[in-house]
Amino acid sequence: MSDQVGGAWSQLKSLERPRLAELFDADDARVSRLSTRLEAGEGESLRFDWSKTHLDAPHLAAFAALADAVEFPARRAALFAGEAVNVTEGRAVEHTAQRGLGNEASVEEAALLHMRMRGLVEAIHGGALGPVSHLIHIGIGGSALGPALAIDALARDGALVEVHVVSNIDGCALEAAFARCDPATTMIAVASKTFTTTETMTNAASALAWLGENGVADPYGRVVALTAYPEKAVEWGVDETRVLPFQESVGGRYSLWSSIGFPVALALGWEEFAQMLDGAAAMDRHFLDAEIADNLPLRAAFADQLYARLRGCQTRAVFAYDERLRLLPSYLQQLEMESNGKSVTALGQAVSAPTAPITWGGVGTDAQHAVFQLLHQGTHVVPLDFIAVIQPGDALDPAHHRNLLANCFAQGAALMAGKQSDDPARAYPGDRPSATILLDDLTPASFGALIAFYEHRTFANAVLMEINPFDQFGVELGKEIAKQIGEGAAKFDASTEALLKAARIGG
Repeated sequence: MSDQVGGAWSQLKSLERPRLAELFDADDARVSRLSTRLEAGEGESLRFDWSKTHLDAPHLAAFAALADAVEFPARRAALFAGEAVNVTEGRAVEHTAQRGLGNEASVEEAALLHMRMRGLVEAIHGGALGPVSHLIHIGIGGSALGPALAIDALARDGALVEVHVVSNIDGCALEAAFARCDPATTMIAVASKTFTTTETMTNAASALAWLGENGVADPYGRVVALTAYPEKAVEWGVDETRVLPFQESVGGRYSLWSSIGFPVALALGWEEFAQMLDGAAAMDRHFLDAEIADNLPLRAAFADQLYARLRGCQTRAVFAYDERLRLLPSYLQQLEMESNGKSVTALGQAVSAPTAPITWGGVGTDAQHAVFQLLHQGTHVVPLDFIAVIQPGDALDPAHHRNLLANCFAQGAALMAGKQSDDPARAYPGDRPSATILLDDLTPASFGALIAFYEHRTFANAVLMEINPFDQFGVELGKEIAKQIGEGAAKFDASTEALLKAARIGG
């Protein structure tokens, strides 16, 4: 840590800690200062309200100084320029190129690969591969979480092709998908960056067997491969015309915008997928061009650092007050914890403070009757994100949606205000922070902008902490040991050996 960076953190630690109520009382313009509307498309916008966090003018100024000290503008520029910002692996990170912003050659290549994917999507919709009513999409991690979230959020009004996302190697997950599909009209998408992922390839082999056992004469002819290594897919048996490559510089948890988004385009149609890309690009342009003081992802990262590093909050919760976004907390768990769950800096030195908090959450109003007791009266202070949509996603009595939104806004107000009582069991301490993201409507464009916001927020946090968010070596050790168990090639601790014996696996 440089002296300039250390000095910025020391300044932040020295600042006073006014209560939220005091911040509102002292500034009539607080809401307008800390609320920003972003246009994601024609007539589609998102409102970001960070006024119920403890960010104030002194904190914002000190965090801006920290951003300068860590050279945030230069690091942001390097990301978009396609430089090797993944320093531990010497790779560029180019998910924004999938949306049209980035290194010119990478943007052109992404556009060509999108054209290839569009051709296959439209051929399937046009019946060129015979009747297709179902797709079983097999992947894991980012290859599954992104498509599952997007399809659940955007395809509820009727999908052009019904998609079933399978990630778990537990055979129950794959059997559940089989039960909902007709083999004669089902295609299989195998999503794996390397086309060697054990869980994915095991599930893919079982899906091929299921097709063959149920009268499909050419099971491989029903497979689409989504990979950064197309030669591996061809070697496995997929015809090259049904291999949809994506660039090696696109990481798994940032890959929804690449050919990993094939099931989304197949379910929604190409125009809707393109609108999702455009919405994400609107957030990209804001993140790239907005000054430090007005930059939405960076402002959110300032609040994240305030709570995780300065106030010792070990978790952050996300509550979507919209059933269509019920999978968002799971998606963000991987995005944030796999990216920033690190204990060394980008230079390999031990970090001097906490990095990523534990991301968790749920869906409103269910969560209110499950976990909000702790949030209001527990000993843990947990910063929250509330996400809501003004336009309802249902056609029922409007009372449903009014009640949903009322509960969302009431929770933020109650967490901040609290309530005094002579009975300690009925007292609420208040001064508990939250942020709210309010979408005009949940459309492909607004969804794309929302996900891109969280991507850039994750990157901004990493820059402020001087860590590398783009490697994930922590997932490898357990995989290595699982391989050793399968091969019967090693001895383990007494507990593990006893478990292996009880389960009758291993050597």
